[in-house]
Amino acid sequence: MSSNSDKSHKVPIKIGIKAYLSLIVAILFFSGLFLNVDGMKWLGAFDFTTLGGSFGTMQNPAKNTFVGEAGISAKAGFLFALSLVPTVMLALGVLEIFTHYGAIRAAHKLLTPLLKPVLGLPGLTGLALITDLQSTDAGAALTKELYDEKVIGQKELIIMGSWQYSGAGLINNYFAIGSALFAWLTVPVVIPLILMFVMKFVGAIFVRIALNTFYKKDFY
Repeated sequence: MSSNSDKSHKVPIKIGIKAYLSLIVAILFFSGLFLNVDGMKWLGAFDFTTLGGSFGTMQNPAKNTFVGEAGISAKAGFLFALSLVPTVMLALGVLEIFTHYGAIRAAHKLLTPLLKPVLGLPGLTGLALITDLQSTDAGAALTKELYDEKVIGQKELIIMGSWQYSGAGLINNYFAIGSALFAWLTVPVVIPLILMFVMKFVGAIFVRIALNTFYKKDFY
């Protein structure tokens, strides 16, 4: 005879409208859609990158950084790592709020039919992937948290890493750095962005195939 606790695990968890609304807000917050909207700058107050902030420019940006001119060695590396802490803490803190309102459960239900057959990932990894579109550090932190909590295994971790590594911080870097080339584009600005987004999936699919064939024995 099974115990009451065993039966409780078989009862599906009800996902209400509040969870779906929380998921929508989370996607908008981490996706970068509210970043630098023409004529509606106030939307930046609901954007992850905007809230994360940035350092000011130096007198000579080509040579100077916040660690000083020509800062190198372990000290410079430590200070750089320390500068990532606020962004990561913000991402983890905000994610806890969305989790409380059921965004993770809603993501698992809605995104699993898409991510499971394509990448072999559960839907609850969706927010970590979406976060990576703006911040590589926050996306990596959320992925590590999923792995530490044993929500995903090593194979899923590698697939997620390959998706994130290809075009990391895609939206943020594309509009911040790639904007220097916009004047020479012969296609709409959104086309290269869509192409890079699709190629993230292509690369992750190739990695998944390799893990399930050539490296299959490594996961026994």
